Amino acid sequence: MIKEIYPPRQLNGVLRVPGDRSITVRAILLGSIADGTSVVREYLDCDDTGASVNIMRELGIDIHEERDNGSMLRIHGASMHGLHAARQELFCNSSGTTMRLLAGLMAGQTFASTIDGSEQLRNRPMRRIVEPLTRMGALISSTSDHAPLYIKPANLHGIDYLMQVASAQVKSALLLAALYADGDVIIRETATTRDHTERMLSAMGVAVRYGHQNGDGSSHAALQASEESRLLPQSSGQTPVVDRQISIPSRQLPGALHPLDMTVPADFSSAAFFLVAAILHPHSRLELPGTGLNPTRTGLLEALRAMGAVVTVQNSGLQGGEPVGDLVPVTSRLRAMEVSGALTSLMIDEFPIFAVAATQAVGTTVVRNAEELRVKESNRIDDLVVELRKMGAHIEATSDGFIVAGPATLRGAVVDAHGDHRMAMSLAVAGLIAEGKTTLTGAECVSKTYPGFFDDLAAISASSDK
Repeated sequence: MIKEIYPPRQLNGVLRVPGDRSITVRAILLGSIADGTSVVREYLDCDDTGASVNIMRELGIDIHEERDNGSMLRIHGASMHGLHAARQELFCNSSGTTMRLLAGLMAGQTFASTIDGSEQLRNRPMRRIVEPLTRMGALISSTSDHAPLYIKPANLHGIDYLMQVASAQVKSALLLAALYADGDVIIRETATTRDHTERMLSAMGVAVRYGHQNGDGSSHAALQASEESRLLPQSSGQTPVVDRQISIPSRQLPGALHPLDMTVPADFSSAAFFLVAAILHPHSRLELPGTGLNPTRTGLLEALRAMGAVVTVQNSGLQGGEPVGDLVPVTSRLRAMEVSGALTSLMIDEFPIFAVAATQAVGTTVVRNAEELRVKESNRIDDLVVELRKMGAHIEATSDGFIVAGPATLRGAVVDAHGDHRMAMSLAVAGLIAEGKTTLTGAECVSKTYPGFFDDLAAISASSDK
């Protein structure tokens, strides 16, 4: 699909973006093993969440979708041990979240399963979950460290695990497997990652415990293989500092998970595109109500404010244990900054749109410690550099990020999404502030997380300069 984008005279309106993808996927998986019926309102209906629904139906779960008055899922949970073997492989489409979390869930079942996905998903690394799950006793194998994943029944045991990469998907896979483990599961993070799984498990009655502890001198250090030490970031040869510790007690009893009754917050990662658009466009009056403001997700907001962006939060509160609020951004002049360390992990999904913002900031913006961008839906470092350069951006790739010199005058060009939903939406936002027409090819990939993106973009764009 090809989309033509022109710079609008103004951006104006109130736009509630769709529900959070990460929370929706978790609600589908955990609601399926709850003891009772879960009600999930304002869920995200997209390719990724559809894959999760289809998979749980294959495993015997009755899920009803209602759209008469908003969107709602009724998930009739079968309890922790109520899933049934599927008649075919569990196909995750292109959803890395679904595949990695599902691997943790299936590792604790009494039947075998095969988890596969699209060619795009088969290119994403899976050793990061296979290795720790195997340490827990899971019988799981991959194809050259990639999907398909083959899982056999096994007795899981506890583990004290130091995270090798800052990944909420890996952490969540271990937390789901922990529900079936005979022994405590302790996960130590060297950088904070999104905590939707921990929050949801707590809301469902699981005793999730938290702690903060330095890695030097603690007992877990001796348990880590030398291979893990090479994978962890090393600054001076010392044991990495543990930022946070999460623990799940030994094997949960049947019926331990209470059903959910929740409204899914608007997805901050989807709101991010309109947030940046309103900040960069010279004439904008935009409000983004009910947006999820979980502090493990809002690194982009922190970065934009550090660059001088004016964004206020109104009507803040909680929905299903998740902080939410109405975001009100205004046109702002941005200053360059450096993003590295913990902040990088808190905004890993937002770097494509952050790069667009950086093209308009005064000075040189540097992004470090973002190697993970090379193994997303596309190589988000190299592909982003290629496409933004077509539009006149002064951006170059580094081994672990990119450097942007600004401000630059962007010009309309023919750009490609590289099959990456976040790339597509970021380039569309760049087209809003570029001179002339921007032609985006491969735009259909937005259906992965935001099927109505271009409709919403048109709704807030006043008469454009066609």
